[in-house]
Amino acid sequence: MERSLKPLLGVVVLVLALGACSRQDPGTGTGDPPPATGGAPATGENPAPRPGRVELRQIAEVQNPTSLTVRKDDPALYVTEQTGRVRVIRDGKVADEPLVDLSGDVSTGSEQGLLGIAFSPDGRYLYLNFTDQGGHTHIREYAMSEDGRAGTWREVLTQRQPFENHNGGQLAFGPDGHLYIGLGDGGSGGDPQGNGQKLGTWLGKILRISPRPDGSKPYGVPRDNPFVGRAGARPEIWAYGLRNPWRFTFDSQTGDLWIGDVGQNAWEEVNRQPGRSQGGQNYGWNLREGRHPFNGGEKPEGAVDPVIEYPLREDGACSVIAGPVYRGPSVPGLDGHFLYGDFCAGWIKAAPVTADGVGPSREIGKVEELSSFGTDAEGNVYVLSLGGPVYRLEAR
Repeated sequence: MERSLKPLLGVVVLVLALGACSRQDPGTGTGDPPPATGGAPATGENPAPRPGRVELRQIAEVQNPTSLTVRKDDPALYVTEQTGRVRVIRDGKVADEPLVDLSGDVSTGSEQGLLGIAFSPDGRYLYLNFTDQGGHTHIREYAMSEDGRAGTWREVLTQRQPFENHNGGQLAFGPDGHLYIGLGDGGSGGDPQGNGQKLGTWLGKILRISPRPDGSKPYGVPRDNPFVGRAGARPEIWAYGLRNPWRFTFDSQTGDLWIGDVGQNAWEEVNRQPGRSQGGQNYGWNLREGRHPFNGGEKPEGAVDPVIEYPLREDGACSVIAGPVYRGPSVPGLDGHFLYGDFCAGWIKAAPVTADGVGPSREIGKVEELSSFGTDAEGNVYVLSLGGPVYRLEAR
């Protein structure tokens, strides 16, 4: 049975695309697990400064927000609503007209909808990740006009989904200018098709592409992708062994990739890929859940353990939401801390980044139905609640 993640808004009953399983499922207990934490600072390191006091100031409200981004040389915030609209927030006011309205095209059952958004680094193109009426994933590109309107569109890629859940949804441009796409393992429970460990499918992966047309093809594949030329492997794959990478972010200073992978029944996890990585990492699913065997599976050779894991416990934790490494001006005490939270428990935690992982996490706030984080051009951090509010993280 899947964990049910329903919004506070009672008019539309939707489920966020996180898709972990119920803490009440029989036969999935793990005894008395240790407290949730990241790793301790490496021996000999000076302890990182404790985060300062922060507050979450609500700046706007939309319907079921799932992701937030900004566009080059544009102070507006662009927020996706799970029901299919891209809303524009300027000076704290939500524009009456959406930038894009896919309400008639998206599916909104289970863990579906409009799930991710990204602008190309030059701001000329908008990319959306959504599920269609049949529940299948689309990455769509819109040409942006000089006056900030979304014009003609084209399909970049599509992925058929075998089940309704575990759709991933994240889109982000990396420091290398390529588009990274998160896809879950295809759904159901326990990855029954074994997609996480299969290199012949995009499911259970993070992809890396050059999204503009390449000759007759709708996108290009970077030549230095790790599986280019390998027989039986999809060349778009950047990393694999993932269950449902709902949100991932790049550290604007180091280029490190932080991946929040929603767990099955016992463990939530965050993986860190160094900015110098050449890709190809295996994060273990469905043989591993966090640092632990899943259904008796053995750790694949070379598989990477998470830098943060936490158990599903009585505090109500259910689904990890990865945020950014804070590099903004508003809360100096948070500089160099990785931010993450949990959809059901609502807490937001900050963990100081160390040379080889993170130091101990500390709770800095709470948001009901935490769905995503976002940053603006200055590095200010925004926090989304599926119930509607959009918050900005500020010093108290």
